[in-house]
Formats: sequence, structure tokens, C-alpha cells
Amino acid sequence: MSLQSFFEKDSFPSNTSRGILAGFVAGLVGTAVKAGVERFLEVRKIDQRSAQIKVMDKFSTKLIGSPIKLENEGIVEQLVNLPLGATVGAIYGYGKRDKDEMNMLDGAILGATTWASTHETSLPLMGLDESPEKVPFKTQAHELIAHVVFGVTTEIVRSYINDSLRKHQEE
Repeated sequence: MSLQSFFEKDSFPSNTSRGILAGFVAGLVGTAVKAGVERFLEVRKIDQRSAQIKVMDKFSTKLIGSPIKLENEGIVEQLVNLPLGATVGAIYGYGKRDKDEMNMLDGAILGATTWASTHETSLPLMGLDESPEKVPFKTQAHELIAHVVFGVTTEIVRSYINDSLRKHQEE
């Protein structure tokens, strides 16, 4: 099977592969933009470690016998965030595989549900984040904004890449 036939217009494999690829790349971009936004918004207390660092610290301690060094925490956090964001984007892209038009509301919903399913539920349940009632409203709002920016960016980039791949196959 050639790449051209793989991306053939309006077939299930073509729409699926295009959707997953566009979503994967869009999730990477969305994660990078979210990380930039989080540099300007207070998403946790200054001395509070992120859930990603807590998990990777335990992993590092078991693997090499010592926790992550403070100077490496920023890069380690992104080494967790980027694949996670790309995976969320790929799943989102798969879900939108038959929808070529851009819908910013869909992106905002993606971001808000990602925030709700992590910071408001699963991370506190796993003991990796404080329970929502203990987190100041301003901090929660900043985290929600960062996630909505992730979702909207993911939708914009997904739509652009999907459109570009579709136009390329038509040539």
C-alpha cells in the first residue's frame, strides 16, 4: 500500500490515520503552548511539586536510587507532559477524524474536560494533587485557563494539519 493510497480521500483508514496524525502533532503543540501559559499563570504554589514530578521522583528513586535533581525538574515535567498531550491529541484527532471544519468550542471542551478529569478528580484521588476544595479558586481558574488554551490550540492545529493533509492528497 502506497502512502498516497493510505491517505486516499474519504476512506476509513485515510480519515483515521489523518485524524490521529493531525491530533498527535496538535497535542504536542497544544502542550507546548500550555507550558508557556503556565509560566505566566500561577497554577500551583511556588514550593508545590507537580503530579508529574511526584510520579517521576518515585520512578527515579526505584530505578536509580535517588530522586530527580531540582535543576532537572522542568525538563522531566515536560518529558511527561509532551507524550501525554500528544496522546490526548491523537485520541481527540481520532474522534474528529470525519470532521474537517475547525470548531473552537470543541477545543475548549477538550481542555476543560482534560482539566476536570485530571486536576479535579484523578490526581487528587491518587494522592498526587490536593483535593479541589483545598486549592484556591484563583489557582483552579488559572489551571482551567491553561487547559482550555491547550484544547483550543490543539483544535486549531489539528484542523490546519488535517486540512493540509487532505489538500495534499487531492493534488
